[in-house]
Amino acid sequence: MPEASANIGVVGLAVMGSNLARNLASREGNTVAIFNRSHEKTQTLLDEHPEAEFIGTSTYREFADSLQKPRTAIIMVKAGGATDAVIDSLVEVFEPGDIIVDGGNSYFPDTIRREKAVRETGINFVGAGISGGEEGALLGPSIMPGGSDASWVTLGPILKSIAAVAEGEPCVTHVGHDGAGHFVKMVHNGIEYADMQLIAEAYDLIRRGTGKSPAEIAEIFAEWNKGELESYLIEITAEVLRQVDAETGRPLVDVILDQAGAKGTGAWTVQTALSLGVPVSGIAEATFARSLSSHPEQRAAAASLPGPDEEFSVEDTEAFIEDVRLALYASKIVAYSQGFDEIRAGAAEYGWTIDLGAISKIWRGGCIIRAQFLNRIADAYAAAPELPVLLTAPYFTEAITRAQGAWRRVVVTAAEAGIPAPAFSSSLSYYDGIRADRLPAALVQGQRDFFGAHTYKRIDKEGTFHTQWSGDRTEIEAEDTH
Repeated sequence: MPEASANIGVVGLAVMGSNLARNLASREGNTVAIFNRSHEKTQTLLDEHPEAEFIGTSTYREFADSLQKPRTAIIMVKAGGATDAVIDSLVEVFEPGDIIVDGGNSYFPDTIRREKAVRETGINFVGAGISGGEEGALLGPSIMPGGSDASWVTLGPILKSIAAVAEGEPCVTHVGHDGAGHFVKMVHNGIEYADMQLIAEAYDLIRRGTGKSPAEIAEIFAEWNKGELESYLIEITAEVLRQVDAETGRPLVDVILDQAGAKGTGAWTVQTALSLGVPVSGIAEATFARSLSSHPEQRAAAASLPGPDEEFSVEDTEAFIEDVRLALYASKIVAYSQGFDEIRAGAAEYGWTIDLGAISKIWRGGCIIRAQFLNRIADAYAAAPELPVLLTAPYFTEAITRAQGAWRRVVVTAAEAGIPAPAFSSSLSYYDGIRADRLPAALVQGQRDFFGAHTYKRIDKEGTFHTQWSGDRTEIEAEDTH
């Protein structure tokens, strides 16, 4: 039986779990107990990294006995039933006051359920979003833990020791209680969907409009990455577009099948936003775009449908590329604004206290959507913590003002050329909708009252009203149903 000398443990040693365990073991003061259902993976990690401060274990009891109290274990297994099975096994060998951390991509309602059930045993349960992929897990991710205040006392220093660092600050904060951490990670992933789709649309427009090769467009993205669009996703886009397929000699992007996969977090973001009544149209269109790409049979059947008569080309290449850059930046701002709206609404619905400025700061390093302008988001919420719409912060208002002419030109050009740009288009529609003095929702509400007596409110008096719509609709009588 191993001596109880590990201050942290990891269960689940696939790539993410192994890399996270290595990250933990590389930090001064950490000794890491490791366990995997298949002991072969545990032994492989021990053999490949003999220098690491690991304690290998082969049973849950052995794993628990190797941990100092309060025991703290991070689960890195597939979300769903596998997570529940590991939690049940740990609960059997842990004691009140110990801490179980789910570091996978779990759906936040599952985390709320698990936290409630585990809390009844006296054990702390923490759902922690971890972003950054395999590299982030090894070198420093962005971490979004929920859970109790008591668990954060023990867990905080450990997570701070392994998190990415941006401008001297670790990219981790106690997000809120029970499911708050996984909720914020879910929205993070939704923003990621939108960001990636917007970049793909920008690439597609430039390639179709200018005829430039992927390698040439890679240099455009590399240049963009030196300015206000600086971000991890812009950086890796340039790398992807530079890549040449070794077998065919063609640009790799032309060899990759144009069907984008998804693991569910984008859909969760959209479904949750719908239930909260929060418009996240950019994220929704990005999610739907992946769905559309994954139906080749429908696309093949629709290939003969008519499109624009004239072939698309642009006269002023440099001006068009600059327009696309500005449209990308404006649409990106909308995606983040919508995401932060959803976080605010989720916090209100579930009783969480979430510091939006702190969230933007922990996304500055380690995570997939890390970007230069997250500092500007942090500044906006520092200046106005109750800011109702991120777009209205002075920095972003100025950016949109500067970009909107180009944004509109790009959306019009895409429509006239028959090039799908759903994220660009929906982001602009959202922007025009939220700034509108009056929306056609008045007509929609009138229709609802006509066929379903759903009532409506008026602009000139208090109360709720219903009209007795006549058959020929020439006589109406309003009644106050307040």
